[in-house]
Amino acid sequence: MLPASNRLRRSDDFRRAVRSGRRAARRAVVLHLLVADGQGDPAVPPRVGFVVNKAVGNAVLRNRVHRRLRAVLASRLSDLPAGSLTVVRALPSSASASYDELVVEVDGALRRLQRS
Repeated sequence: MLPASNRLRRSDDFRRAVRSGRRAARRAVVLHLLVADGQGDPAVPPRVGFVVNKAVGNAVLRNRVHRRLRAVLASRLSDLPAGSLTVVRALPSSASASYDELVVEVDGALRRLQRS
């Protein structure tokens, strides 16, 4: 589970990250990363939000994908820049992806975002 200080909750923050942040798409997920100017204040933790819509599947599948993605990102919080906003959007193919496949997808997208 993500600590409360690392959760993205406000719709304005989601909107800002998606519209203004950099984007990296993979087969099962799309990551949007918005880094504050000057890499942000080290005291402000990175925040992560998830979008898993009905195209992924029924409620059971959506919740499973959400739990898996949350577990993947919880272990990678230290890799995210301080004060950054990250939105993880699950694509329909994420419903059939295993946990290990989601790890590979998220890691690939994070590497791409941190390179550019």
